[in-house]
Amino acid sequence: MRECKTAGRPATPFLPPAYLYIAVAKTEPLLHSPLLPASEFGAAASEHTSSFRTLRTPRGHGGVAPDALLSLPPKRSPLLSEFLILIALRPKDRLDRALRRDEEQPKKDGCRLRPVRATINSVLNDVAKDFVPKRPLRAPMTEKPLADPKSVASIILGGGAGTRLFPLTQKRAKPAVPIGGCYRLIDVPMSNCINSAINKIYILTQFNSQSLNRHLARTYDFANGVNFGDGFVEVLAATQTPGEFGKRWFQGTADAVRQFIWIFGDAKLRHIENILILSGDHLYRMDYMDFVQKHMDSGADISVSCVPMDDSRASDFGLMKIDNAGRITQFLEKPKGKSLETMQVDTTILGLSPQNARKYNYIASMGIYIFRTDVLLSLLRNRYPTANDFGSEIIPMASNDYNVQAYLFDGYWEDIGTIKSFFDANLSLTDENPKFHFYDPLKPIFTSPRYLPPTKTEKCRVVKSIISHGCFLMECSVEHSIIGVRSRLECGVKLENTMMMGADYYQTEAERAACLAKGKVPVGVGENTKIRNCIIDKNARIGKNVVITNSDSVEEADRPSEGFYIRSGITVVLKNSVIPDGTVI
Repeated sequence: MRECKTAGRPATPFLPPAYLYIAVAKTEPLLHSPLLPASEFGAAASEHTSSFRTLRTPRGHGGVAPDALLSLPPKRSPLLSEFLILIALRPKDRLDRALRRDEEQPKKDGCRLRPVRATINSVLNDVAKDFVPKRPLRAPMTEKPLADPKSVASIILGGGAGTRLFPLTQKRAKPAVPIGGCYRLIDVPMSNCINSAINKIYILTQFNSQSLNRHLARTYDFANGVNFGDGFVEVLAATQTPGEFGKRWFQGTADAVRQFIWIFGDAKLRHIENILILSGDHLYRMDYMDFVQKHMDSGADISVSCVPMDDSRASDFGLMKIDNAGRITQFLEKPKGKSLETMQVDTTILGLSPQNARKYNYIASMGIYIFRTDVLLSLLRNRYPTANDFGSEIIPMASNDYNVQAYLFDGYWEDIGTIKSFFDANLSLTDENPKFHFYDPLKPIFTSPRYLPPTKTEKCRVVKSIISHGCFLMECSVEHSIIGVRSRLECGVKLENTMMMGADYYQTEAERAACLAKGKVPVGVGENTKIRNCIIDKNARIGKNVVITNSDSVEEADRPSEGFYIRSGITVVLKNSVIPDGTVI
């Protein structure tokens, strides 16, 4: 086909009015069903016009007749797509006549439909009455309802006290723990929601939530110059409310949701059909709408996302057994001993090879659930009004009387619940081919914009490492490590297998000189210091000639007065701590 020749003026329309045009996003996830001719494409289109949008051809790309309908498959919000392609669907004989007619026209006036590329915002308009076809559209009987992200609300749980992740949770909530140099754990489920076009998000918080609330307010302000429609991000902090539940704090994951059930009841009135329950301390990348679609297709009341698990970690998770239809028949939360052995299954049912099935012989819950809204409200209000936890109480009991389905997630997933898992997950980001990374342009992980300058280095050796924004590295060696924002490494420093979170502020050269003149330690790592297998929390001040290598292979130690702890053999330097010159750990 020849391209339209506009020559500075609108091209001549050539398409007859009685044809259907389908807008197809370039990104594959938007394609949910094959393109169908107008005679077969959805009576639902006329009955549910809110799911469809009319598209106007951009300037300079020709015109279309006024009653040609341009529709967008409703599975995804168009906000995350960049380009459209308009495809004409018409009877072959009319198409041939149109082609012959176009061949007869002079090239300067001829205009043929070509892929039209334009930003979504430049072409979206409301459905106009003049654009609706005169005859109704009919859907094939085999079409299943599409999951609409507008009908889904997500609840991100802020987590408990974080005792297993202590001391990183000493002054912050688990979802606020920094990861990857410049992100926080909460950015993972938040970004997954945004990339899945789910824009109704609640975050439930209780412990040390100040830094988490600040990060959410700075990063995810949906009203800050961007049109997110009816989207919102609401932080629901734990409160003591007199009345039905008495004056008490959250007693567990289910109780946290129950105490705000009046809010989620309002969500149901806003046409929320399904509620997604997420954890704020996991590392993974998931399209939640695929999960929702499977939930709807299976007719489930509740769906649980799961992964295959091996013997070494199975007892740390909720385990399940399923039948051939994917329905959960048994669920145990963190079983031990003989109870653990009884939960072994043949995971070839999930599609694993016999070799992998022998290694991964358990099915573990990810702690990610979808509830039909009416089912969730009924379970918490009436059926199990005293149950406090989803994993240990609600899901096991509901699996007896409700259709509880398992959804296999086949991507990378890590529960950041301990110091060791946090440390290993961070350092794995530096691998040549990491299982998870932050560099996916189609599904980015968002975080707070800091507007920091580029990192400055001088005669440094950097191997398999990640260096964040605004750092100063002076004649140092960094290997298999992550260096957080505003970090400073002086001459002769050697870092190996280290996660350094960075700093919240800069010290000026005058301030650093004043510290050194008084015999104090400035923020950062001083000259000729050697550090290995260590997590350095924010704003730490580590002096000159310090050695942190745990050469005695100590597994556990508490030295808060000296500014560090040791967990699973990993040294954790506390936030705002001072390690004097010459210290050996």
